[in-house]
Amino acid sequence: MDLDKRSNGVDLLRGIAILLVLILHFHLTYRLHLLPFDLPWLSDAIKAVSRNGNYGVTMFFTVSGFLITSTSLRRFGSPASIQPGTFYRFRASRILPCLVLVLAVIVALGSLHMRSFVNKPDTASTSVAVLSVLTFWHNVLMAKVGYFNYSMNILWSLSVEEVFYLTFPMFFLLLRRRRYIFPLLLVPIVTAPFYRNLHADNEIVALYGYLSCFDAIALGCCVALLPAWRIQRGWSIALQSVAGLALAATYLSGPIMLHVVWGVSVVAFCTAVLLYCFRNGEAADREASSFVPRTVRWFGQRSYELYLFHIVVLGILREYVTRDNVGLYAKPLWFVFYLCAASLVAHIVFRYFSEPLNQALRRGLAHSSPGYLRK
Repeated sequence: MDLDKRSNGVDLLRGIAILLVLILHFHLTYRLHLLPFDLPWLSDAIKAVSRNGNYGVTMFFTVSGFLITSTSLRRFGSPASIQPGTFYRFRASRILPCLVLVLAVIVALGSLHMRSFVNKPDTASTSVAVLSVLTFWHNVLMAKVGYFNYSMNILWSLSVEEVFYLTFPMFFLLLRRRRYIFPLLLVPIVTAPFYRNLHADNEIVALYGYLSCFDAIALGCCVALLPAWRIQRGWSIALQSVAGLALAATYLSGPIMLHVVWGVSVVAFCTAVLLYCFRNGEAADREASSFVPRTVRWFGQRSYELYLFHIVVLGILREYVTRDNVGLYAKPLWFVFYLCAASLVAHIVFRYFSEPLNQALRRGLAHSSPGYLRK
């Protein structure tokens, strides 16, 4: 059995999530809703679609929790059999090569004094910023000094994920059984909204804090731990429809900080419901073969590379074409060019660097790990 076999449904969710992030960052830089003609309703609609890309990161967290847990269960057989050393090495083989590469690119471009890659004065040194990314407290540094580096600040999400996964195998080994693991996962699910409420006046802490985001990852873990009950096609479609509508309604209901207490929880829960449907409804997972879903899945398959490198592409573009000198009529074409350029760079990194290196590292780890299940 191929432990890395892809799910169409999961790739679709990841594709939607990364597209939301890409749209948000372009919107923040170039203001997509500013139009060359007076159509307030269209401007409001574009703003509603563009401004809440942080919900896309929430979706990523939920998908990540699901994939890490389900893959670990297949890889080691049970929570009690997980091997922390092997778990960490597999995780590092996926995360570190691309992360080190993008940091090297950011530092190199910063040394050329390109404004998108240079830290703001009186914030943090380059060495401290890089160290914070590699040791997973970049979000803490941001909470202290603010948004200090255009291209590096998006790496806060890796700090959240990797701190969660540092304790992940330990709790599996300690608790050993799913019925004991579930109550532990409920702790961040229940407490995260209260934590976001306490910090609702601080965008960085409310959106990027560890405890602000752990609920989404925990929900994904819960989906993977649930029994695989077969869902009939009709029920699966109904559940997917309700979850999709609730997700869309939350996303479009207003700026994310307006509903940061409950909005993040709703998006994470709806993503978890969709994951459960995709996991247990084979027919639903085989669907979506038309051009648009295939395209979205293509983005989902390269979502990690896109997440890391789209901001590098955007940072270079804004160095030469600013918000003030991009024509309003040219902005849609500039947006398409940005998507194409980011996709090309991400595909090159995916095809010729991250995926070959990841597969080579994992093959070596599989052969050197006696507890690894080869199916």
